[in-house]
Amino acid sequence: MDKIYYLASCDTCRKIIKSLPKDHDLAFHDIKQDPITIEDLEEMYRLSGSYEALFSKKAQLYKSMDLKNKSLTEDDYKKYILEHYTFLSRPVFIINDKIYIGNTQQNMLQVMKALG
Repeated sequence: MDKIYYLASCDTCRKIIKSLPKDHDLAFHDIKQDPITIEDLEEMYRLSGSYEALFSKKAQLYKSMDLKNKSLTEDDYKKYILEHYTFLSRPVFIINDKIYIGNTQQNMLQVMKALG
């Protein structure tokens, strides 16, 4: 089943969800209300090939924990994403066994095309 991992309190995520084609068949997963599981994250990793690609360096906790001045490993990225939802780059779409991470314009064009 195709999925979107998002944050309901995020204005950008809400705007993106409103713009989705009306006939899409996505399972919605609010990562604050229902934290991602190790299985969810490992599926994302399998599709993306990297925990760093899934990690949000825009998160306020990233700055407040001074992580930008630390040398993080893939295991560190995985640990932080599982510890706190804010570290997952959002939204994450899984459509037809392909992953789309983040809200760049280019990424969202690919998502819309995949949802066709």
